[in-house]
Amino acid sequence: MRKAVVALGGNAISPPGEVDSITTQFKRTRESLDAIIDLLKQNIIPVITHGNGPQVGNAALRTEQLADSLPYLPLGINVADTEGGMGYMIEQSLLNRLRQEGIDRKVVTLISQVLVNQADPSIENPTKYIGTALPEAEAHEKAEQFGWTIKALGDGQWRRVVPSPEPMDIINSQVVSQLIELGHIVIAVGGGGVPAFRDIDGNLEGLDAVIDKDKASALLGNQIGADLLYIFTNVDQVALNFGKENETLLSKITLAQAKQYLAAGHFPPGNMGPKIEASINFLERGGQQVVITSIDSIMKDSSGANGTIIRS
Repeated sequence: MRKAVVALGGNAISPPGEVDSITTQFKRTRESLDAIIDLLKQNIIPVITHGNGPQVGNAALRTEQLADSLPYLPLGINVADTEGGMGYMIEQSLLNRLRQEGIDRKVVTLISQVLVNQADPSIENPTKYIGTALPEAEAHEKAEQFGWTIKALGDGQWRRVVPSPEPMDIINSQVVSQLIELGHIVIAVGGGGVPAFRDIDGNLEGLDAVIDKDKASALLGNQIGADLLYIFTNVDQVALNFGKENETLLSKITLAQAKQYLAAGHFPPGNMGPKIEASINFLERGGQQVVITSIDSIMKDSSGANGTIIRS
């Protein structure tokens, strides 16, 4: 069987502007399953990954608000919690859909640790925003209370920032491969996985950081020998000059073009940039095709023709 990694964006499941309720998240998750079913009917086994930006922000906020009565939880635990909770949501939705389609497959969710370098440059200079914007005085108070690093946003607002180190190894990728060989559908590296490094004795230790979901998904795809990578986000297609009068949508581009456009600054670091970087990594390490699109677009045409297709 061919293998594909299907990366569901956190914002694709909890779109900006919609009420972020569990009901909405289940609804959007169910809508994303058309592509999964279509891949199975083509004898392609999917591995499902997902973002957790909105969800882990909410989990961290609950931890902050309850810090006077319950132990404060580190960010790695919040990531693991959302891996479990969102994995349950995706797993249950998919099991129901498989039953309706008459497809006999098992589904399993794995809490994934992802190895990073303790000396990654982002650890000394964290830039990944997490949580809500706060007035300066409140932000400094929380930074002192919880040991945060914070940065100014402008207009008197500040926000917590954390490192986003590069993923080096998906620690349970071999288990994912073994489950795929048995024909099972695996949900893994949720939210990019839980960052971990090895100490001087070789033991794994957690790290207060977040890993980019798309980069972790691409790495997992390469480690399990996947041909295809689908990245679901909240836009139908990648664009040059996004949001400007001369915006140009991209339907099909080559790896070389993707690298050229990235170098020219068309894809911002906090938006489309990591998705293009992940696509480049995946193709350079042996992947054959990447599709970047929205859930709504893939529901209309599961081939990805309405999205942006990148090939080497």
